[in-house]
Amino acid sequence: MKPAQTSQAEFTVLETLWNEGEGIVREIAARLQQRGHAWAYTTVQTLLNRLESKRCVSRDSSGQAHVYRACVSREEVLEQRLTELADQLCDGASSPLVMTLVKNHHFSPQEIAELRNLLDKAEHAEENKTRRETRKNR
Repeated sequence: MKPAQTSQAEFTVLETLWNEGEGIVREIAARLQQRGHAWAYTTVQTLLNRLESKRCVSRDSSGQAHVYRACVSREEVLEQRLTELADQLCDGASSPLVMTLVKNHHFSPQEIAELRNLLDKAEHAEENKTRRETRKNR
């Protein structure tokens, strides 16, 4: 399921859950404060409630305090946000985003190898698709 659009504040709460794991509102608020976000308990509660309604976090109410955990991955949110960005800035095309990142970012040798592997897979998938379409049209 595609994650719902999140605000920057909601994303910050999600990031805390991804990095530090589940927690009750008070723990999550303390973690956020350590990261420079001095939000009130009620603000954190509101953000968690919004994220729950968007199905980005789940709440375990079985104990005395509600425990919140992320139920969408960083990768799912990243994919959704990049798709939105491509739609907004590039008429839905993703290649301008990728090209800009490649031109303006320093990559480690491992990252370069991973990028090459992804490009090789994409190229082979496109070749296979073209072959199937050619056979189908005969």
